Amino acid sequence: MEGPPIWQRLLAAAAYLLPWSDALPFGQGLFGVFPLLQWLQLPALPVVMVQQLVPFGSLVLFLVLYLAVVRNSKVPYFLRFNVLQAILVDIVLVLINLAFGVLRLGNGSFAGRTLGNTVFLAILVLVAFAVVESLRGKEADIPSISEAVRLQLN
Repeated sequence: MEGPPIWQRLLAAAAYLLPWSDALPFGQGLFGVFPLLQWLQLPALPVVMVQQLVPFGSLVLFLVLYLAVVRNSKVPYFLRFNVLQAILVDIVLVLINLAFGVLRLGNGSFAGRTLGNTVFLAILVLVAFAVVESLRGKEADIPSISEAVRLQLN
């Protein structure tokens, strides 16, 4: 078998649960219209539970992943690449969430629901692509984000 071992592929794919867990609130409107989509929340439950049960859980999770994985040169490059890429996608989601708050685009308005659904579907496609590529043992090439990751890791 060529490429990284299976354990690295699985851990790299699991890293994308971090941005997926933060994308779920954007899909609340779609979950009401298409109840079957609620099943997409299941993989993110462990991450959501850590974020809610541990004080400052999101920050703690971010710091642990960044310091223990990304900045640890003993961790294989493939794993570091995917974890940092997942972190950067998550940071983009946090910024989008802040923009929604500043612009007062809640779930109550049509524009808020529409933009929230768009963000949710975009992250769904992005995370699915990244997970599939990770399981294949390849780097998911996400424009701009992958370039930033490569610059950070070199």
